[in-house]
Amino acid sequence: MKKSLYRFLLVAISSTLLHASQEVVVDLSEQKAYALEDGSIVFEGRISSGMRGHETPEGEFTILQKKRHHVSNLWPKPKGGAVMPYMLRLNNDGIAMHLGAVPNRPASHGCIRLSNGFAQKMFAWARVGTTVVVEGDAGLYGKTSDDVYADEYAVIDIHE
Repeated sequence: MKKSLYRFLLVAISSTLLHASQEVVVDLSEQKAYALEDGSIVFEGRISSGMRGHETPEGEFTILQKKRHHVSNLWPKPKGGAVMPYMLRLNNDGIAMHLGAVPNRPASHGCIRLSNGFAQKMFAWARVGTTVVVEGDAGLYGKTSDDVYADEYAVIDIHE
């Protein structure tokens, strides 16, 4: 009994030591995602987040499921059926990271689309349980600090 307990503990400790801590950071303002191991970026890639009206939710998520060949039961409406290869599920409300068109702007229905090559790499690297932090403002993508200032302090003509 003692021997099998020690063996179990040794396997558990070895397994923990062999895996570096993983985290994915999705920056909506930059439309990029970063794969981190022990706090250092190991690779990064372009993404396309949710368009206006279907914004990608910010927050901390955990990869709940990995599925190489996934088909949506939500999009396109009303029939469903959008193909979502290399799917990494982030919640049970239809938000996931997956291979998709990345047109250099927010364009999805809330998911985080990963560019070709990047999606495959992320799928191979990430594990179920990996933390995914989604932060930033997709509305700022492509804007300069002058654009942001102009938007915030735009003069409104009350005589129109």
